[in-house]
Amino acid sequence: MIKVMYTVMCQNDVNETVSLVDILANEKIQKAIKGEFAKGLRNLALSCKEDTEVYLRTNKVIYEMTVSKNDFADLLVLAEEDARKHKRIKKECDGVELVDILTID
Repeated sequence: MIKVMYTVMCQNDVNETVSLVDILANEKIQKAIKGEFAKGLRNLALSCKEDTEVYLRTNKVIYEMTVSKNDFADLLVLAEEDARKHKRIKKECDGVELVDILTID
Protein backbone atom coordinates (compact mmCIF):
# COMPACT_ATOMS: atom_id res chain seq x y z
CA MET A 1 0.00 0.00 0.00
CA ILE A 2 1.02 3.60 -0.58
CA LYS A 3 0.05 6.52 1.64
CA VAL A 4 -0.36 9.69 -0.45
CA MET A 5 -0.47 13.19 1.03
CA TYR A 6 -1.74 16.07 -1.10
CA THR A 7 -3.00 19.64 -0.93
CA VAL A 8 -5.57 21.43 -3.07
CA MET A 9 -4.21 24.22 -5.30
CA CYS A 10 -6.32 27.34 -5.67
CA GLN A 11 -6.01 30.47 -7.82
CA ASN A 12 -5.71 32.82 -4.82
CA ASP A 13 -2.85 30.89 -3.15
CA VAL A 14 0.14 33.01 -2.17
CA ASN A 15 3.78 31.97 -2.41
CA GLU A 16 6.02 35.04 -2.07
CA THR A 17 9.43 35.82 -0.60
CA VAL A 18 10.30 39.15 0.99
CA SER A 19 13.75 40.24 2.10
CA LEU A 20 14.07 41.00 5.83
CA VAL A 21 15.94 44.19 4.85
CA ASP A 22 12.87 45.32 2.88
CA ILE A 23 10.59 44.50 5.80
CA LEU A 24 12.72 46.45 8.27
CA ALA A 25 12.91 49.40 5.86
CA ASN A 26 9.13 49.83 6.01
CA GLU A 27 8.20 52.71 8.35
CA LYS A 28 5.01 51.05 9.60
CA ILE A 29 6.93 47.90 10.51
CA GLN A 30 9.64 49.91 12.28
CA LYS A 31 7.02 51.81 14.28
CA ALA A 32 5.23 48.58 15.26
CA ILE A 33 8.46 46.84 16.35
CA LYS A 34 9.69 49.85 18.32
CA GLY A 35 6.28 50.30 19.94
CA GLU A 36 6.12 46.65 20.99
CA PHE A 37 9.71 46.00 22.10
CA ALA A 38 11.20 49.42 22.91
CA LYS A 39 8.38 51.55 24.26
CA GLY A 40 9.53 54.99 25.36
CA LEU A 41 13.07 54.68 23.96
CA ARG A 42 14.46 57.06 21.33
CA ASN A 43 17.05 57.09 18.55
CA LEU A 44 16.77 53.40 17.73
CA ALA A 45 17.78 51.78 14.46
CA LEU A 46 16.58 48.37 13.22
CA SER A 47 19.03 46.13 11.39
CA CYS A 48 19.75 42.46 10.71
CA LYS A 49 22.98 40.46 10.31
CA GLU A 50 22.12 38.65 7.10
CA ASP A 51 19.81 39.22 4.19
CA THR A 52 17.27 36.66 5.30
CA GLU A 53 14.17 35.94 3.22
CA VAL A 54 10.75 35.69 4.79
CA TYR A 55 8.26 33.39 3.06
CA LEU A 56 4.59 34.32 2.75
CA ARG A 57 2.60 31.23 1.86
CA THR A 58 -1.00 30.20 2.04
CA ASN A 59 -1.50 27.82 4.95
CA LYS A 60 -2.55 24.56 3.30
CA VAL A 61 -4.40 21.56 4.72
CA ILE A 62 -2.67 18.27 3.91
CA TYR A 63 -5.07 15.45 3.06
CA GLU A 64 -4.17 11.75 3.11
CA MET A 65 -5.35 8.72 1.20
CA THR A 66 -4.16 5.14 0.81
CA VAL A 67 -3.89 3.30 -2.50
CA SER A 68 -2.43 0.07 -3.82
CA LYS A 69 1.21 -0.04 -4.97
CA ASN A 70 -0.08 -1.04 -8.41
CA ASP A 71 -1.68 2.42 -8.75
CA PHE A 72 1.63 4.31 -8.43
CA ALA A 73 1.51 5.66 -12.00
CA ASP A 74 -1.97 7.13 -11.39
CA LEU A 75 -1.37 8.80 -8.01
CA LEU A 76 -2.10 12.32 -9.22
CA VAL A 77 -5.34 11.28 -10.92
CA LEU A 78 -6.40 9.29 -7.85
CA ALA A 79 -5.62 12.25 -5.56
CA GLU A 80 -7.76 14.53 -7.74
CA GLU A 81 -10.60 11.99 -7.67
CA ASP A 82 -10.31 11.74 -3.87
CA ALA A 83 -10.46 15.54 -3.57
CA ARG A 84 -13.55 15.70 -5.78
CA LYS A 85 -15.21 12.80 -3.93
CA HIS A 86 -14.75 14.60 -0.59
CA LYS A 87 -15.72 17.99 -2.15
CA ARG A 88 -12.33 19.57 -1.38
CA ILE A 89 -11.96 21.22 -4.79
CA LYS A 90 -13.95 24.44 -4.65
CA LYS A 91 -14.95 26.85 -7.42
CA GLU A 92 -11.61 28.76 -7.48
CA CYS A 93 -9.49 25.62 -7.03
CA ASP A 94 -8.22 23.71 -10.03
CA GLY A 95 -6.14 20.73 -8.97
CA VAL A 96 -4.03 18.99 -6.37
CA GLU A 97 -0.34 18.97 -5.50
CA LEU A 98 1.30 15.82 -4.18
CA VAL A 99 3.17 16.59 -0.97
CA ASP A 100 4.55 13.20 0.05
CA ILE A 101 4.35 9.54 -0.88
CA LEU A 102 5.08 6.83 1.70
CA THR A 103 5.20 3.07 1.27
CA ILE A 104 3.45 1.26 4.09
CA ASP A 105 3.32 -2.46 4.81
